[in-house]
Amino acid sequence: MELLMLGLNHKTAPVDVRERFSIPKAAVKNGLANLGTYEGILEAVVLSTCNRSEMYAVVDDAERDLATLKQFLFDLTGNEENIDDYLYHYADEACIDHLFRVASSLDSLVLGEGQILSQVKEAYAMGREAGTTSTVLNTLFHRAIATGKRVRTETRIQFNSVSVSYAAVELAREALGELHEASALIFGAGKMAELTAQHLISRGVKKIYVANRHIERAQLLAEQFGGEAVPFAEAMKRAVDVDVIVTSTGAPHYVIKPWETRQLMSKRKGRPLFLIDIAVPRDVDPEVGDIKGVTLYNIDALEEVVDEHIEERRQEAKQAEKIVAEEVASIEEKFQYLSFRPLMALLSDRCERIRQREVKRASSKLPELTEEEWRQVEHMSRMIVRKILRMPMMKLNSAAGTENEQFYIDAMRALFKLDTIGETATSEERHNRYRYAQQ
Repeated sequence: MELLMLGLNHKTAPVDVRERFSIPKAAVKNGLANLGTYEGILEAVVLSTCNRSEMYAVVDDAERDLATLKQFLFDLTGNEENIDDYLYHYADEACIDHLFRVASSLDSLVLGEGQILSQVKEAYAMGREAGTTSTVLNTLFHRAIATGKRVRTETRIQFNSVSVSYAAVELAREALGELHEASALIFGAGKMAELTAQHLISRGVKKIYVANRHIERAQLLAEQFGGEAVPFAEAMKRAVDVDVIVTSTGAPHYVIKPWETRQLMSKRKGRPLFLIDIAVPRDVDPEVGDIKGVTLYNIDALEEVVDEHIEERRQEAKQAEKIVAEEVASIEEKFQYLSFRPLMALLSDRCERIRQREVKRASSKLPELTEEEWRQVEHMSRMIVRKILRMPMMKLNSAAGTENEQFYIDAMRALFKLDTIGETATSEERHNRYRYAQQ
């Protein structure tokens, strides 16, 4: 078993590539439900955000199964174009290190932002719900989430940090000046839209309109900020009066198109429009940016927003890197024995079945024993099995990760006849054996 991850993010791929390889939640659930059809992939978690699409997996052989994981990405996104120049992959320790840095916001577009940790939690929860995580990924993601929390507790990396929505509002303020007399239209009613509304209000925006396909959600968000909900189909008509439009929907297609924007600008009579698209896939057709009077920014432009506190957070990031290094070293030690875990579980299970069978046989010959006496017999038999197995288990653990590892695996299989499936087993059989062994 080996750890393997494959993905792309804001550092390796521009937004037009990221949007083509973004993975909707429905696709993640469907893909994980069909993970058993991918030979060699034993466990998997898919992390998809506006800035990254990443897959973490336990595989039989990292070098051989990388192509399978890449095909899984293609199937999840419905896109098979050649993007090798944008992809990165890590195995084993490098995979652990990358995930821990992601969960700690050290790999984020905005250093120290807090949303990524909840996104890692959500990705792991989806894997757990789908039944595609077992011993390795359960251990890995629990520790990654704990590492992210530790970084946020023991450092000040999150203090004075900016979110994507904050950076978007700052971008508008830099372009338009103070926003006290400005009005804004927000497309979307999710968490990102809510944060955007908060930042707009804090900057003094006098009026906020919220457009969403579900008008009830738009109304709930608008009410929080004294704004006004707008039916989605009528949003561009209302945009005649606004200064800023921020889009953050989950739509798989453009919600603002060139033709309707040209119509809008003709009605504005030369009044400029500042438009920020922080969605991936993008909400605004890039051609909109070519229309006279329109200034269009997408999420990649936010990297250029000046952050007066960035140096302070970079200093905190150095401490965060030390924490990540400690946690990586700690979990590697824990993972050392996992190659033996299925074998140990099979041995323990076989001994437990023998114990139960012999106790059952004895029960028919000792009908006079009381319930309490039978509890003592049960306890005694369990302790005998545990003590007999203790030394072989300790020997297996000590051999993990050494040159003797395979020798002991083969010896235990032969001595206790544990290799009931054999080396020629199919991936599905190995997968089932592994999942059984987690118990």
